[in-house]
Amino acid sequence: MTFNPNASVGGNAARRRGTGIAVAGGGLAGIGALAVLLLNLFTGSDFSGLIPVSPGASGGGSEIANCKTGADANASDDCRLAAASLAINQYWAGQVDGYRQPQLIIVDSATSTQCGTASNQTGPFYCPPEQTVYIDPTFFGLLRSQFDATAGPLAQLYVLAHEYGHHVQQITGIMQKHPADGTGPDSNGVRTELQADCFAGAWVGHMSEQVDANGVPFLQAPTPQQIADAINAAQAVGDDHIQKESGAAVNPETWTHGSSDQRQRWFQNGYKQGAGACDTFGVPGGSL
Repeated sequence: MTFNPNASVGGNAARRRGTGIAVAGGGLAGIGALAVLLLNLFTGSDFSGLIPVSPGASGGGSEIANCKTGADANASDDCRLAAASLAINQYWAGQVDGYRQPQLIIVDSATSTQCGTASNQTGPFYCPPEQTVYIDPTFFGLLRSQFDATAGPLAQLYVLAHEYGHHVQQITGIMQKHPADGTGPDSNGVRTELQADCFAGAWVGHMSEQVDANGVPFLQAPTPQQIADAINAAQAVGDDHIQKESGAAVNPETWTHGSSDQRQRWFQNGYKQGAGACDTFGVPGGSL
């Protein structure tokens, strides 16, 4: 994945924020929550209560510096994510009537939110009550070092687009229609995550069609190697792969996001067929 160097990516709404660690419980959706998630999955206990509670999200934040052109986006993880938000929002504005953009917060170290602490240890996530995506770019280093992912530029944008997929689910009523119903391979939680993977793939399939104010495409079409890198990221965050990497037995009844095979397959469904192929809730149990 490469931004066109002369594309204009200034004026995005991304902010950088870091205020120290504090947690408010409730309702995150996304790729990560790795640290607490792994403790919960592999010990059978709930460790979320061990983290101090904050009354809500911290304010403030500053604009992403030196992020005006596609060349800037190619050179910086922060700018790449901020610039990609322009293209992702433009795509969904053409797919969803009355689309409302989420806020994007690029996390520096850690910050408190209404859904918990945002940091590289919790991983990127979408906070429904805030309609905000939180992402710490250093998370991609953890994917490379701990979960055997290459986590290149397109893989990073797959992760971002996945979280924007959760925003689409929130504003269109999908989350409300299919509330969390526990864990397991056919649970609503797994179906929600796989649909977000599919939505991410749908955007990647059209990512070179979004343009700046001058009609210059933000992004060049992805190469086969870049697509393979995104699929590799989907594989790395499969529940079965995380369980294996952590030395635990693979237990589908604890799954919250889906297997590596499922995550790759639904990403490819969206990439090849578009957002209309992403009805994970219409698939019979055992066929996901």
